[in-house]
Amino acid sequence: MLKIVIATVSFAILASGHAVADGDAAKGEKLFARCVACHSIKDTSNRTGPYLKGVVGRPIATAEGYVYSKGMQEFAKTGGVWDEKNLDIYLADPRGVVKGTKMALGPMKKAEERADIIAYLKTITP
Repeated sequence: MLKIVIATVSFAILASGHAVADGDAAKGEKLFARCVACHSIKDTSNRTGPYLKGVVGRPIATAEGYVYSKGMQEFAKTGGVWDEKNLDIYLADPRGVVKGTKMALGPMKKAEERADIIAYLKTITP
């Protein structure tokens, strides 16, 4: 019985396609340097992109005062939140996930870098 449970759980993790590994927040902070031109993390001021202070756990497209693209507004209608999985999927291919996104940064191909940035964003609380 235990083998069946372990096999089922293992399959579910593999089938999800985007299992997010634990990242290194210190590395993520360094990587995030390329994001600060468009995103604020110190306060809730918007730039070209929405502020990301407290983004982890926040419903998609809800940064106060930011005007989101139509594509992101449609994406937000799914009712999702910016959790580790959704951030990983989005950062891996922003334009592929959200047609018409304002995100200027192209796909982040390295899963480790995405995990590091997500770990850093988790430290930026509201």
